[in-house]
Amino acid sequence: MRTIILSALAVSAISVPAMAQTISDPQIYVSGGYTQLDTEAADLGAITARVGAKLTPYLGVEGEGSIGVLRDRHNVGDVSTKFEHRWDAAAYGVATLPVQPNIDLFARVGYGVTEFRASPVLAASTSDHLESVNYGAGAEYRLDNQNGVRADWTRRDFRDGDGKADAYTVSFVRRF
Repeated sequence: MRTIILSALAVSAISVPAMAQTISDPQIYVSGGYTQLDTEAADLGAITARVGAKLTPYLGVEGEGSIGVLRDRHNVGDVSTKFEHRWDAAAYGVATLPVQPNIDLFARVGYGVTEFRASPVLAASTSDHLESVNYGAGAEYRLDNQNGVRADWTRRDFRDGDGKADAYTVSFVRRF
């Protein structure tokens, strides 16, 4: 499944320039920041990067990837277990509502995959690739024509009854 999602992200990245030929003045952006991931089992952290294209003032697409940087440890019964967010990747459709000349609200919906690892003391670690339907909302404040800051919340509803997670991200945005 990871191969399918990474292939979809690659095709999306290739197709953005083709769409740009038919859409007047698309706005390409990248962002990087920190994500706090609150799962049912642990609170984890990650560095998140995004690339997107605003195809119209109201609609766009974006892809994101994260690498876990903050682990959590809990006792499950009498066993201490370390939880890790290894990585994730997702693709989204984004709807934007400009509310001020330098403030936009947005909503997004997409699909992703996340890898978690649990390592009980004195036992073998296990990794899970969990697929999810993702949806969320946020706001972006533009400092000038090229730079801004963004804050958003995204819910990840994992498929096959594997639970859910809330991702809270703060990031710097650069437009081209």
